[in-house]
Amino acid sequence: MQHTGDDVLQDPALAGEVLSAQRILLTLAVRDYGDEDDAEAFAEGIDQQLDAVREWWQTPGPLPAFRQVPPPELKTRDDVEDFLRGQDVRELRGRALVLFVTGHGISGKSDTHFLRLPASVDQRPLATAVRTSDIVAAALDSHADNVLVIVNTCFAGGMHTELAALQKDIRRSRRRECNLDVLVTCGHDSKIQVLRFPTLLRAALQRLRRNAGITTPHLSVPDFMAEYARGLREDEERTFKLQRVFDGGNYRPSPCLPNPGYVHLPEVLGAAEYWLDRATGRPQDSDQGWYFRGRKNLNRAVGSFLGPQSPRGVLLITGCAGSGKSAVLARAVTLSDPVFRKEPLYKMAQDSAPRDTLPAEGSVTAAVLARHLDAAQVAADLLRALGERPTAVPDTDDAVEVWSRQIQDYVRTCGQTVTIVLDGLDEAEEQSRIIGDVLAPLAPFCLPLVPGQRQEDAAAAAPAVRLLIGVRSSRPDGSSPGGAGNDELGLLRTLRDTFPAARVERTDSDSSKDDIAEYVAALIGDAMDAAAVQEVVPAIVKAVWPSFIDARLAGDQLRSTKDPMELARSEGWHTKLRRGMRGLLQHDLRQVPGLPPDVALALLQAAAYAKGQGVPWGEVWPTIAGVFLMPKRLSPGEWDTMIEKLLSGRLSGYLAHAVEDDRRVYRPAHEELADVLLDPDAGLLGNGGQNA
Repeated sequence: MQHTGDDVLQDPALAGEVLSAQRILLTLAVRDYGDEDDAEAFAEGIDQQLDAVREWWQTPGPLPAFRQVPPPELKTRDDVEDFLRGQDVRELRGRALVLFVTGHGISGKSDTHFLRLPASVDQRPLATAVRTSDIVAAALDSHADNVLVIVNTCFAGGMHTELAALQKDIRRSRRRECNLDVLVTCGHDSKIQVLRFPTLLRAALQRLRRNAGITTPHLSVPDFMAEYARGLREDEERTFKLQRVFDGGNYRPSPCLPNPGYVHLPEVLGAAEYWLDRATGRPQDSDQGWYFRGRKNLNRAVGSFLGPQSPRGVLLITGCAGSGKSAVLARAVTLSDPVFRKEPLYKMAQDSAPRDTLPAEGSVTAAVLARHLDAAQVAADLLRALGERPTAVPDTDDAVEVWSRQIQDYVRTCGQTVTIVLDGLDEAEEQSRIIGDVLAPLAPFCLPLVPGQRQEDAAAAAPAVRLLIGVRSSRPDGSSPGGAGNDELGLLRTLRDTFPAARVERTDSDSSKDDIAEYVAALIGDAMDAAAVQEVVPAIVKAVWPSFIDARLAGDQLRSTKDPMELARSEGWHTKLRRGMRGLLQHDLRQVPGLPPDVALALLQAAAYAKGQGVPWGEVWPTIAGVFLMPKRLSPGEWDTMIEKLLSGRLSGYLAHAVEDDRRVYRPAHEELADVLLDPDAGLLGNGGQNA
């Protein structure tokens, strides 16, 4: 809701609303020490500090922008007090108050720290300087919900004792309910280096924008301190490391610290990027195209299952590795989402599809990716996807049982059909327990209508649940490439035993050859004329079927090369196609300018080796990749450049993205690819099987 200035002035309620939400940045910067030899250079350094602070705290985000108050000209201690009174700092209200203090400091003989002003006399700080703790106290004892003070002055580390005593004078309720932090940049015996702070702050800002991968709109104080510290030289860590001299005890993201690397992504039932990547069939996440084609009968079956005439049941989407199970599920997830359906960019995907292949709007309630998750994590993610907070679990109880009951309670009380999409079950950590303890208790709610039973009568008797589950399995004729084995067959069998009435649809039937042909044609249609497309597609399908992921990589190779027909007619390229993922990757490792193949392979291997949802950029990815690259070594800056090339080039299509612990992480786009990357005999660099 937008309010004009007149609205606020005339309506006390609106004024209170605006004040409670406001965020304010105040700066006290002493820049003009005219009596010093380096006064001009010092003033320029202070200006750079203010520019860096302004840039950081104007970062956009979901909360109201910071109101940045221009710094006053400070000559005497009266100027400081006038500013505090003029801005009513001691009585300020709002969501966040950030106060930045910079200039020369004086370390008094009584362990008192003073902000030195141009009119200050070093021998008379009590009369001519300002106690820095008085400035800090004005902010800490205000009414702002969150306060962060950063003091960048000489000897600021000596404030620790003063602030420890000051903490006792702040009312207990404020210390307990508000987040109050004070950071200093200099040790108790070190002087300010006027250009060091803006240099370190800008470096941290660039890292957060480039490679830190923190996905929250705000940073925690420890995260801010850690990114700042990454720019310090070893000899600076003691004297210029940020110190938390007043610790509010808060380690959650703070509205005082906007994250310069935050990118808002519209959510599609939780995991926006995963479902969108799979649904579109796009080679890279920067691609805005929708290449999903074919599979009309399969999509028609899914659309019917998600329609109003089918309020309960279980549908299993199965097939061999890479045959497009996730794409079918993701299409249902995205095209059922009301927000997504309104996106003009993807309206074509709806308009071009037969109406009976589209899922009903709003038909999917929750979608969860089970990859590398245990049963407790799947249950918790499912609750969150349903809009519920997982209840606290006592140490003596089992989280899976507690959260499974909570899911059942939701189903019983929500008053509507609950449709759950679960993908990647074959890649989960506790497959049997997910089926037995999370899914099986929902079986009574999935039972189909008995003949002659009306839907309203069934709804009155029991809640309705639909389960749409993706799971890998071997082809019935045993011809699955990639060797999907007995484990997958057993998993599919377990699901069918658990849900005897479940329907099964396969993604690797003979008809999928035509689907792959349509998909490849869509990928390369802008790079080749229609006659050329008709010429090259059949040979590609013959080489890659039934793998849609191999088809995606092959299509991307064709459309991104200078002469697609030359590559398409190359016998060497078709030999690599017939080798599947291994051959395609071997080709692509040499296609990114400025990225040596051995470095690219080490980075991909590190992503395959990482546990959980993937590897974060930061310091972790280079560290793991360095092990695979030994004895060759790269500097941190070189690693960052190489990762940037990897993520912005062709090889980014081999990676999927996720968020774990509020960090963007990267992993191989498919388990089959992870297996190839970690196979010591894969010979991906063409040197007799040695990859390093």
